[in-house]
Formats: sequence, C-alpha cells, structure tokens
Amino acid sequence: MEGDTAVRRLKSSLNNVSCENSGAPKREGSGCEDGKKKHGGSFVLSEGVACALVLLFIFALWGSMHWSVKQLVTGKPTGDFNATTARKYLERITSVGPRPAGSPENDIMTVNFLLEQVERVRSESVEGPNTITVEMHKYSGSFSIDFLGGFTSCYDQITNVVVRLEPRSGAQHFVLANCHFDSVPSSPGASDDAVSCAVMLEVLHSISNLSIPLNHGVIFLFNGAEENILQASHGFVTQHEWVKQIRAFVNLEAAGVGGKELVFQTGPENPWLVQAYVHAVKHPFASVVGQEVFQSGIIPSDTDFRIFRDFGNIPGIDLAFIENGYIYHTKYDTADRILTDSIQRAGDNILALLKHLVTSEILADPSEYRHGSMVFFDVLGLTMVAYPARVGSIINYMVAIATLIYLAKKCLRPSNVGGRYVLELVYGSCVFVLSWFVVLLTVLIVALMVTLLGRSMFWFTHFHTSIFLYGSVATGKILLIHTLAKNLYYRNMRKLDLGDLFFDVSLLLWCCALVFLTQRGLCSAYVPMLMVFFSLTTKLLLSRHFLQKGVSKSYLVFYLLGLSFPYVHLLFLIWIVFEIFTPIMGRSGTEIPPDVVLASLVAMTTTLLSSFLIHFLYLARSTKHVLAALWTIFAVMFVLVSCGLFFPYSGDPASPRPKRVIVQHTTRTFHALDGSLEKTDSGFWINSFDYTGMSHITPHVPEINDTIRMRCSDELPFCGFPWFLPVKFLIKKNWYLPAPAVSPKSPLEFKLLSKHVSEWGTVKLGFEAKGPSHMSLYILPHTGSSLTGWSFANGTPQYDQNGEYFIYYSHGVDAAPWTFWIEVQPSSERLDEESMVAVAISPHYLFGDDQHTPELRSFLRKFPDWAFVTSWVSTYHMYLY
Repeated sequence: MEGDTAVRRLKSSLNNVSCENSGAPKREGSGCEDGKKKHGGSFVLSEGVACALVLLFIFALWGSMHWSVKQLVTGKPTGDFNATTARKYLERITSVGPRPAGSPENDIMTVNFLLEQVERVRSESVEGPNTITVEMHKYSGSFSIDFLGGFTSCYDQITNVVVRLEPRSGAQHFVLANCHFDSVPSSPGASDDAVSCAVMLEVLHSISNLSIPLNHGVIFLFNGAEENILQASHGFVTQHEWVKQIRAFVNLEAAGVGGKELVFQTGPENPWLVQAYVHAVKHPFASVVGQEVFQSGIIPSDTDFRIFRDFGNIPGIDLAFIENGYIYHTKYDTADRILTDSIQRAGDNILALLKHLVTSEILADPSEYRHGSMVFFDVLGLTMVAYPARVGSIINYMVAIATLIYLAKKCLRPSNVGGRYVLELVYGSCVFVLSWFVVLLTVLIVALMVTLLGRSMFWFTHFHTSIFLYGSVATGKILLIHTLAKNLYYRNMRKLDLGDLFFDVSLLLWCCALVFLTQRGLCSAYVPMLMVFFSLTTKLLLSRHFLQKGVSKSYLVFYLLGLSFPYVHLLFLIWIVFEIFTPIMGRSGTEIPPDVVLASLVAMTTTLLSSFLIHFLYLARSTKHVLAALWTIFAVMFVLVSCGLFFPYSGDPASPRPKRVIVQHTTRTFHALDGSLEKTDSGFWINSFDYTGMSHITPHVPEINDTIRMRCSDELPFCGFPWFLPVKFLIKKNWYLPAPAVSPKSPLEFKLLSKHVSEWGTVKLGFEAKGPSHMSLYILPHTGSSLTGWSFANGTPQYDQNGEYFIYYSHGVDAAPWTFWIEVQPSSERLDEESMVAVAISPHYLFGDDQHTPELRSFLRKFPDWAFVTSWVSTYHMYLY
C-alpha cells in the first residue's frame, strides 16, 4: 500500500512538472488541472485586485519619474559655480526687454553689458595662469538652408562677442561654448537664450580663476543673431580665424522655460563627446531617443548645432531647456520664471563639462575616436548609461537570440503537437496587432469628431482631459478586444496558460521591434532591448517560485518589480514626448489637426504600457466592471468636451497657456511691368499659429471672421502677403481686415540698379534696397522662365516646394544699403510686353517708433488676455520685370 502511494505521488509530481513545462496552452479539464490546483496553479485574480495592482504599479513608477524630473539639483553645490551671480546677469540682460538683432537693445546695450562683464572678469584674472582675449565682430554673408522647406538667409553687420580663454603660453586646440543673446521681437527671451549667456559668463569667471593653467583653450561665443535663422553662428564659423583650432563645441539652447537642460543632440559621430558628458556632469539628463526624434525633422525647430556641424564640420553637444514650452517665445519668458536651481544645475553641468574637455587628451587629436555613435540615457537623473552603438547592436542581438531560444524551447517540447504552440503564438500576435489597429482607428475617429465639433485643443490648458478622453477609449478598446478573444476563441483555455501565452506574445513583439530598430541602425533600439531583457529575466527568475507556488499575489508583485526599471524609463521617455509635443501643437500651424496628433500619441502610449500588463487581464476572472468604468469615463468626458467645458487657452499669469496670433499692419503695392502703380491696399494681416484659427477670437473681435478670410494668389510671390518666414505651407488660413495705410518714418527705398542681357540670353538684374533691419525678398519666375543665378550663398538659387524663392535678410545697426543681383533665363516664347519674373520685397519694422501705428495699438486692445499677439508694421512691394 505504501509503495502504491509513493508511485501515485511520483506520477502526480511528474504530471505537474510536465504541465508547467509544456509549451502549448492547456484546455480546461485536462489532466494537469488537478495538479495545478494543489499548488495554486488555478489562481485567478479578482477584477479589483488586478486593477489595484496595475494602477499602483503605474502610479508608483510615475511618481518616481516625476520626482526625478523635479529634482533639479542633486547634492550640495560645490561653490565652483555661483547661481546667484548668474541670476543677476540674467536679470540685467532681460531688463532691456526684447532684443531682436539689429535693435539698439541687442546690438548696443546688450553687447556693451557683455563687454563690461568680460572685461571685469579679465581684470580679476590678470595675474592668473590663464589669459583672456575679447573681440567684438560684425559679420556679413549668406547661405542656403533646407529648414522650413528651404530658403536663403542673408545678413549684414550682425554682431558677435567672442572671448578666448587660454593658458598664457597659448593653446593649439579649443572647445567652443555658444549661446545667443538676441531674442524674438515679442519676448524678453530669458530662457531663450539669456540664461545660457548668463551661465556662460559665470562659467568664464570660474574657469579663468583656476590656479593652474589649462591644457587647452575655451572660446566663448556670445552670438547676436540666432533668432535670425542662425545667422551669427554662420558668420563666426565661416569667417573667424579661430575656428580652425576648435575641436568640439557645446551649444546652449532652449525649447521651453526653465527645468532641466536636456542633451538632445550629439555628434555627428565622435562618441568621445558623449563619454565626456557621462564622466563630467553632476546632474545628467540625456537621451539618444530625443536625438533621433529631433534629427528626424518632425520638430519644427533648429539650433546653431546645424551651422557648426554643416558649415564648420565641428562635432558637438546640443543642450536645451524643454519644460513649459507653452510660453516659449512669448512675453511670459521672463527671468522670474527660471528657478535658481535650474541655473545652478545648468552651471554645474556646463562648468564640469568644459573643465573636463579642456583637460582631455582626446581634444588635441580626436581622429581615433571620431567614428561611430553612442547609445546613451540617464537613469532618473542620478547616473548615465552610455556605450558604443556597435556594442549596443551586439547586446541587442544577444537579447533577441536569448528570446528566440526561450520561445524555441517551448516549440520543441513534446506537447507542441502539430506546432500548436507556434499557432497559438501567431494567433495571439494577431490579437495584439488587431487591438492596436482598432485602438488607433477608434481614437482617430474620436479625435476627428472632436475636431469637427469645433472643440480642437480642449486639452491645451487641461492636459489631463486628453488622458481621460483618449486614454479611456484606447484602454477600453484594448481590454475589449482581449476580453472577446479570451471569452470566445480562448474560452476553453485555462487562465493560467493564457497569461503565460500572452506574456510570450508580448515578448515576441518587443523582440521584433528590437531587431527591426537594430537593423535600421537606430540607437533607440535600446528601449525594446530593456523591455525584452528585464521581462525575460524576471520570467526566468520566477520560474522556481512558479513551480513551487504557482501564480500567487507574491508572484505578481515580484513580476511587476522586475518590470519596474524598463517601465519607469519608458514613462520618462513618454513624459519627454508629451512635454515637447503638447506645447508645439500651439504653434504648429493651421493645417495639422492637433487632436489627431495627440490622440495618436496617447494611443501609442497606451499600447506600449499595456504590453506586459495584458498578462493580468488573462489571469483576471472578469473585466466587465473595468470596461463599464472606462466607457463611463469616456462618455462623460466626450459630453463635457462637446459642450465646450474645457477652454483651450489661459491667461492666468501663474500658468499661462496663450493662443499665438500674428498681426501685421501692412500696406501692399503692386506695380505693372512699366513700373507704374497698378493697385494698392492696406489692412491688418492676421495669422493664427494653431489649428483653431480665429474661432475663439471672433467673439471678442467680431471683425475677424470668414468674410475677410483670404486665399493664396498663386500668381503673386508668396501669395501677395508679407511673410516674415517661409511657412505658408503650415499657415494657409489667414485674414485681411481693411485698415488705414501705414507710413513708416523710414520707408523702403527699392530700385533697379542695372539690367544686362548676356550673349546666352539670360538677363541679369541688379537691385538696391534700403530699409529696416529685417526684410523678406520673394522671387517668382513666370511660366517658362527660370532663375539661373544670384549673388547669394554659393550662387545657385534654392527654391521651395512651390518653385518660389525666399530670401531672409537682416542687418545690424549702421549697415549700408542692401545690394544684390539675380539672373533670369526668360521663356523662349516670351513677348516684349510679358514679364519674366515677379520680385516682391517686404520690410518688417520689429522695433522702434515704426513698430506700431495708433490704429494697430487700438486693434490689439480688443484681443482677450489669453491671446498672445505678436505685432508689427510691414509693407509689401511687388514689381514685374
């Protein structure tokens, strides 16, 4: 009898082990079921427990990520960098107000302040082992760039302050630190970019007072025309003699106001620069994902990094403040909104990085270390992880191979009769992909409904409402699809085996993403690598616990703990995406429905976060209460949004979310081929920066309605309006309200200086223009004619996607008249009475007495306080030749 009992126990034990190790899911009522029940294998989660575990997991990780984001300075400052002094510099620079290039506030007042402070630092360090040379330069030049669809930039007498710090014996190699002290016309530019210049002044003071000589030198470039589409950096890097000695650069920028400065761009190649950042900085905040997103071009912005890279062939690091982009380039970008801890943090990091670079042996000859890219990311701002991309590829493929081995072992088990496990993997993957497709389709339908109802951007001030609306429908759809799959197709399969199966499916899909990104050469592949590695490792480590106790609450807790690191990092990346893209939707133009973009991001976030948490759905007894709650949230939110309860904008001084509008008081003149005046008109030309157009403004300013909506006149250069930048492809909705004519004190003087017909039949036209510091030139060859040459850039005309030519021009104080020429190849069928090219020019009065007219000031007072209106006077003059 005892022997029979021992045999039965042995058989039961073998049966249990066989059930645990079988690759194929088991059906209810199979021989394994009794064995499972004996050690908790049939453990089923209640709905409440499953929801509680998932929500606690997400909120705990979000809390950790949020703590990391708000923890600006870790540890006590060393005293090497004085944030209080830097703040005084910041307040002094911004005290003069907006500083557009060419204005006295920028070219005289701010330049004089910088020179005074550099001279003070130089006098304090005159006895030290290092020496300071300071120069003020004015540059003139031009270049073509493919930014904003492609245009040409031309500048004359723009101002830079250049400081050279080196040992008294001299230096052969230098690192460049760059900031810009100019601002957009409507903003004091505290974050963009006065705070960076303030930090650089204090860093200069700190390094110059070192008691030991430097190994290499530092060049501090305070550039005065970055907002003029990167003109000052181009003048420096193409014309200054010191550039030949520069081996690397650090560029300080902003896409928001305050917070942490993110390393979002490095290289090209030169992985030693990332290593320098990793070894030197005290408060790391960096992501190669941000670099690859930015360099993909989907963010409508650019920095001096492009100029140093493309025109100077210099590698570097790009850093920028990214928080609170809602008030970037607005009047709210003031010094008081930048925390002293943010200044301290940036100063500590820049000082440490520059000190590391000027003592590095690699700076002298980086040729051996210039090839390849780096995978880099910070861990909660506490430390950095960085390794070469080639090593990353090896790691990625090893993790992928380990995953395939794990799955292959299940495929090779005897229980996988007829490839049943492989089929279940395929079916499970189809369920996942179907749920993603349905989620995306559903949120897009909801977003389009919201847009058609006229409630677009309801989330701009109340971001959480987008999570409740789009997040609830996305989560509900995922749960619904998987619940239907569980109850219909998998109704005879045990929940335990279903949970195991869909863990494997998630693992397989993340592994596919890992292999795909790695093959594309993207360093961002480290994200799916982390997800696969930690989930697989957790699963293997818990296998003994599973064999002994089955699925228990402790098993699930340990499972979530194992996923905590990749998930908290994923949440961190998600935070960066929303922190950057949500404010951008307020200035992305009238043609891109922002709810479609945001809803897609929410849908993507939901699918990513749910991947390894679907495990809980298949272990849960039911999902009906969760689904009911989600659909209730969605229904309530949709009704509230449809009723217009959530207004997009806010004028609250503590947390403004302004609507951006441009108003130009302009007079347009159109000349016939013989030079006579053909027609003229005047008005307020109004453009909205976002998709809602003037729908929210009209109740406050009823004159702005669709009766004055303008359409583009394709036969006129740039639609016949005074575009400041070539962004008409983004802003196609504009309004033109009749108003009195403008009469600037310094009107445009434009004339044809020469006309020469070459032996090849081309016509060379020479012009002279005298006007304000900023002018836009538009050239439109007529049908059959073409532009074959000009005096800009390399002499080869660069046109936009519509076949038009846009030249952005600016000059500093006391510049000479602007002279240029273009060469046109007329149509072979052109008659004498027909024109071959239309040339239009618009002067923009961005500061001074000519910036506003009494009528414009009166008109601006009608706008609500939540609207931020950038305004100036301009004129538009078109000529035919």
